[in-house]
Amino acid sequence: MEGLFVPIGFFLAIFAILYVYWTTRTKERLALVEKGMDAGIFKADPVRRRLDLVKWGIFLIALGVGVVVGYALSNAINEVVAFFTAILVCGGVGLIAAYFVIKHLAKNEE
Repeated sequence: MEGLFVPIGFFLAIFAILYVYWTTRTKERLALVEKGMDAGIFKADPVRRRLDLVKWGIFLIALGVGVVVGYALSNAINEVVAFFTAILVCGGVGLIAAYFVIKHLAKNEE
């Protein structure tokens, strides 16, 4: 029975965070509309959204590669150390690679 409280608490916390985020965002938009200002500042730029998807895609692929590398290294060194190190290093390399790819794509779109 005690093992059931952790998943329930986790999902309740996620729900609470999302609820507060959405209600606050709605209140901010309503306040802008009441003042006569444009609430379009909350809409994401389509180019920016596409570049964010590229960044997340490269990052998640790098994390997957990190899991595979961690599995390969788990025979040579401690399993936990191998997985965490490989995932963090590959994730960092993925973010650096994503930076250069996004920089190149942004330069080509100009």
